[in-house]
Order: sequence, then C-alpha cells, then structure tokens
Amino acid sequence: MSRNLEDFRLDSPRLETPEPDSRQGRRNIVEDGVQLLDDEGAISEQFEICLKHIFARYCTPPPPRPSPSSAGQISLLAPPEGAYLTTDGLDAWAKDTNGQPFDDATKEELLEFMDVTDDGGLTLKGFMQIYQLQTENDEEETWKDLSKHGFDRSLKLVTTRREATDAEQQYAAWVDSTERHHEDGPVSSGVRSTNPTTGSS
Repeated sequence: MSRNLEDFRLDSPRLETPEPDSRQGRRNIVEDGVQLLDDEGAISEQFEICLKHIFARYCTPPPPRPSPSSAGQISLLAPPEGAYLTTDGLDAWAKDTNGQPFDDATKEELLEFMDVTDDGGLTLKGFMQIYQLQTENDEEETWKDLSKHGFDRSLKLVTTRREATDAEQQYAAWVDSTERHHEDGPVSSGVRSTNPTTGSS
C-alpha cells in the first residue's frame, strides 16, 4: 500500500482508464481473467472476498477460528458484522503490508476521509474505500499488497501446509489476545458515517 494518502482523498479526480493491457489503473491484464474493479469502478466480487479475508486477520472482534482444509490450507476468513480495526489492528495490518506502521499524520488522514466507528476504528467499508481509491490510482500497488498477504494474480490464496499451520497458530494467538482485551473492558461498535462516495459495504 502506498503511504501517500493524497491518492486516497475522496475528492481527488479519477485518473483516465488505461488500455486493458496496462497494469496501471483500473484494468487488469486480459489473460489474468481477473478484475479488481468492475466497469463502474466498484470493487469486484472476487477482490471483495480477498479484502474481507485480509481485514478479518486484524479486526475486532475476530472472525470464527478457521480450520485447515484437507490440502492443509486455511479457508478464507470473513469479518463479523460490525468489525473494525483498532489502533493495534491498523498498525499490524500496515506493518504486514508496508513493513512498518503508519505515522500519526497518515492515520489521521485515514480516519478523517474513510468510514470509521465513533471511537475511530476503521470499518470494513473504510478499508474497502482505501483499496478502491488506491486501485483506481495505482493498481500495481494493490497487487503488491495482495501478494504480501498471500494472494496470487488470480486472487487465489497461495499457502503451503507449513504456512497454513503457522498462520493458524498466529491467528489463534491473536484471537486469544483479543478475547483477553475484551474481558478488560467494553468496546464501542457504533459507526459514524463520513458520507463516503466510494467503497463497498
């Protein structure tokens, strides 16, 4: 993910759509057979499933614990209704995506322009707004993000048996720590609308 949020401002003009064989912009390579955004510029169904999985790895409350398939891979996650990213979840996602957490200014811009809860937690809708705007402006950056989270160019989660076991253990530890956090005190889940014009709910 690009850390320059100027590209994510909701009032920024949409770039011209390039030719279909361009990796930059809204369209994918034709032979890939995968569209990140549809012809209207909305997040495609396949891409939405991937984003939900990525979001679910960091959200509060966490999704149900996954179970490995017969091939040793973990099923794609889906976030619970009303899930959001706490500051810790946002930092963990940014670190896994960019190698380091966002700085305070970047966080402030994200929370100002994207859909968040009353307490400032980034919602799934806000998360999708980020990726819709990024993909419109720099699709290749989005492909890099997807790759870092285990997805290939056909939007398939590519995980070896060992990676699946490690992922399950890491996820279990995350669930345990999140559950302990919730036992320490209530967390608000109210949602504040920021009048978004993009994104998927």
